[in-house]
Amino acid sequence: MKKFFKILIAVILAVIVLFVILNLAFSYFAKGIIVGQIEQSLKVKASIDKVNITVPLTVNLIKLKAGELFQADKISVSPSLLGFLAGKVVLSRVSLVNPVIVLEQSAEGKINIPQLGLKGQAPKVYLAGLTIRNGTVVFIDKKVDRRGFKTVLTSINADISKVLFPVNSMKANFKVAASFLNLSSTKIGDINFSGWIDFVPKDMDAVLRLQDLDLTYFSPYYGNFISDRQLDSARLNIRSVFSSQNNDLEIITNFKLSDLVYAQPARQEDVQVTSLDITKSALDLFTDAKGDLALEFKVKTKLDRPSFNPKELKKIILLSAAKNLALQNPADLIRKVTDNIEKFKDFGKGLERIFKDKN
Repeated sequence: MKKFFKILIAVILAVIVLFVILNLAFSYFAKGIIVGQIEQSLKVKASIDKVNITVPLTVNLIKLKAGELFQADKISVSPSLLGFLAGKVVLSRVSLVNPVIVLEQSAEGKINIPQLGLKGQAPKVYLAGLTIRNGTVVFIDKKVDRRGFKTVLTSINADISKVLFPVNSMKANFKVAASFLNLSSTKIGDINFSGWIDFVPKDMDAVLRLQDLDLTYFSPYYGNFISDRQLDSARLNIRSVFSSQNNDLEIITNFKLSDLVYAQPARQEDVQVTSLDITKSALDLFTDAKGDLALEFKVKTKLDRPSFNPKELKKIILLSAAKNLALQNPADLIRKVTDNIEKFKDFGKGLERIFKDKN
């Protein structure tokens, strides 16, 4: 028995020594190789503070930086030995800690995502799990504003994992959450997306939520699309349920626009509405007594090829908006139409044009 324990201890010590030697060798040689591959692929200057291996088999990149495009405190990659034995590159888990991505769109609409400079056919990589902790994405848009309009998505936390059984299943569970910040680093909204998706039968069940988003911050994108009058306050909440069976995807969306506060009352001579819409001055007609706009609409498409026809989507939203009229107090509706008769004199004509448009 004593001999057995001596052998066992000797084996354990040998494994530890071998692991340490391999770790030191890997760290020494791998750092330069990885930096070289990143620079060759992304065409940017790259750096890594340290590379090491932890048990059972995880490669860790510490303090990685790739130009101004990307950086992370730590990236951990866990390859699957079973995948290698099957002749495939399978990563059972990729983990990113404090990653920061900075994207910039030029005035011409070009985004600074480099083209991969890989030579030959790149091997297929299968990812079974992804974890992101406290990520940040900064998008600087010089197309909408030449000075650079900045959108910051922070506190990004994500967990995406393939189900364990059956082994050949392509079903994955996911949960992603993040917050929007303004230029003062104050939170102006939250977004989260969670559920599951199965890529073989193309089934899906998920919920997307956008909560308390300060819509006025994004005014450079919508301009006067929402209203002819400048909005000092507008809060957006969206809840979309994604349900797919055999690739037939249905999205049911609850849309609510609230806390509408205008900078100043609109003058009658400043208001020009030539067609019915849920936007601009017609927004006043569809809002309820509290000034909120609540819509519910349904969109159908394909999971593997999602597409949305803008004109069809507009009709769907208009039908939902029209339902609001039936729910409003008749006296309030008559008052709003009477007070704004000039604005909505083309109400019927606009509606007819929208639904006659088959293109």
